[in-house]
Amino acid sequence: MNGAVSAMGMADPFAALNHETYMRRAIAQARRVPRYPFGAVLVRITDGDVLAEGHNRSSLNPTFHGEIDVINRLAASSAGIEWASLVLYTTAEPCPMCQSAIVWAGIRAVVYGTPIPSLQQLGWHQIDIRSDEITRRAPFSRTLILGGVLEAECNALFEAHPPA
Repeated sequence: MNGAVSAMGMADPFAALNHETYMRRAIAQARRVPRYPFGAVLVRITDGDVLAEGHNRSSLNPTFHGEIDVINRLAASSAGIEWASLVLYTTAEPCPMCQSAIVWAGIRAVVYGTPIPSLQQLGWHQIDIRSDEITRRAPFSRTLILGGVLEAECNALFEAHPPA
């Protein structure tokens, strides 16, 4: 992914991170809940340490999407975390709720696999607002977005268990 460009048209400053390695960790999280395969991982930019992993737990709470779960897990385990030093990897493009939480947390970058339009084509209910639009409308945010990492593998998760 060296030289990759984000959905916002900015060069990927985290090209030194192996995006595929971390996306595979998000995919592993997604496989824990095959019916709702939304997995997420938070990684520190400077050293590549995985600080938290999460997955969709909407059976407990409708707002516990994978991204919300991983943010909550890190917040609960690490007081004083420097959110701007993190990249969030997720199997699908964050929905407006999740992308807003990412912006409010101040997370520096999001890397996703399956885009919202692909989820919609597969029958997954998605609000038709892309993550880059949420970020654009938050003038205080500098969140970078990179999509399509291991997209085929992520797509396969959502194709395997279409929504009822």
